[in-house]
Amino acid sequence: MKKQNNLNNTQNPGQIHDIGIKRGAGRLSREKIASVLEKLIETEGGARLSAYINTCVHCGLCSDACHHYLSRGCDPRFSPAGKVKQTVSTILAKKGKVSPEFIKRTCEIAFTECNLCRRCQLYCPFGIDISYLMLFIRRACHLLGVVPQYIQDTAHSHSATMNQMWVRDDEWIDTLQWQEEEARDEIPDLRIPIDKQGADIFYSVIGPEPKFRPQLIYQMAVIMHAAGADWTLPSAPGWDNSDMCMYTGDVEMTARLKKVHFEAAIGLKNKRIVMGECGHAFRSVYDVGNRLLGWKMPPLPTVHAISFYSELLEEGRIEIDHKFERPVTFHDPCNIVRGRGLHETARYIINRVCKTFIELEPNREHNFCCGAGGGVINCGPPFKTKRVESNKVKADQLAAAREKGAEVVIAPCHNCHGGLEEIIEHYELGMELMFLSDILYECIKKK
Repeated sequence: MKKQNNLNNTQNPGQIHDIGIKRGAGRLSREKIASVLEKLIETEGGARLSAYINTCVHCGLCSDACHHYLSRGCDPRFSPAGKVKQTVSTILAKKGKVSPEFIKRTCEIAFTECNLCRRCQLYCPFGIDISYLMLFIRRACHLLGVVPQYIQDTAHSHSATMNQMWVRDDEWIDTLQWQEEEARDEIPDLRIPIDKQGADIFYSVIGPEPKFRPQLIYQMAVIMHAAGADWTLPSAPGWDNSDMCMYTGDVEMTARLKKVHFEAAIGLKNKRIVMGECGHAFRSVYDVGNRLLGWKMPPLPTVHAISFYSELLEEGRIEIDHKFERPVTFHDPCNIVRGRGLHETARYIINRVCKTFIELEPNREHNFCCGAGGGVINCGPPFKTKRVESNKVKADQLAAAREKGAEVVIAPCHNCHGGLEEIIEHYELGMELMFLSDILYECIKKK
């Protein structure tokens, strides 16, 4: 690994200019801040917030779990407990009576120095959920109007168009028809069904797929065809299952987006939802949006693509024509491994399809975050250098696997791809990134 992290050249906390943070804080007064924070603490904080803050004994065991802390020379400001102390603990101690400058720094910490990966929770002797505390701060920042501009623009796009990429309805349908035509050059009788009533599977993707990665729709269509699956995609809004509003603290909009997604599937009388390879989107549908709407579980059975691929292999509905030859390693995405426990399911697929599998160390629920999740990559270009330098520990992890012979990194999550691409480029690791669908498409028998 050629490039090393030089902390003397890094972007210092609080020194990055973001127009959303700056302008938002510029509109605040101490009185406004106190009013919003006092109400939030009383109405949405409650016993859970108090329990976490009062339970922490500042033992520091969470520190070595955090990639920001480890990559930043073990600076205590970047430890999970340190981030809590600088933000929510101070707010509670001062009863919300803090300055606009304090809110600016608090916003930067909560949005760009924590990926909400929950790795620290595994190492806390009391199981304190730092992710919840940072999301509480993001909620406060949203209510105060202080949010990084880039992620706020994405949330606004989703609220206006029901997809985060401002894809028009006709553009979405054109993309599906285009990918069907491309696939029919390879498989003449292949179809991408749109608005099929009563289909077994309602398939949903994230906004960047039709915008930037339409080949993933092509590949899933080939997999569905090979499996003889009864599936469909909707023509109307509800096809985008992603949700940056979940990460900006806009819980009202998150609930609205998930309602549209669920109702699209229910309206077509589909039997279950299969989601593409994205971690945060799965979390928003399977564990967050449903609860905001008052359901303990989603109104329809909902599975991630990993579970679906495993089902197809176990039932013999797809066959492996040949194994993937190049040595691979696997990145465990936070939201579908720590958040859903799909680590062994993913390894079942990889071992069925790939000839040589080299584990990252550590792995499974102890794997390090990609550094992009939790909406951090969506905070945009101003924070790119800071984000990449805050995950040198991930670069070291990948480099160690490369030394053992790994050439390809499999990451079944869009945000993970974004973060890992930047790490691989910045640290000159020379590894290729692939989705599981890339591997399956290449190796299954096509019918």
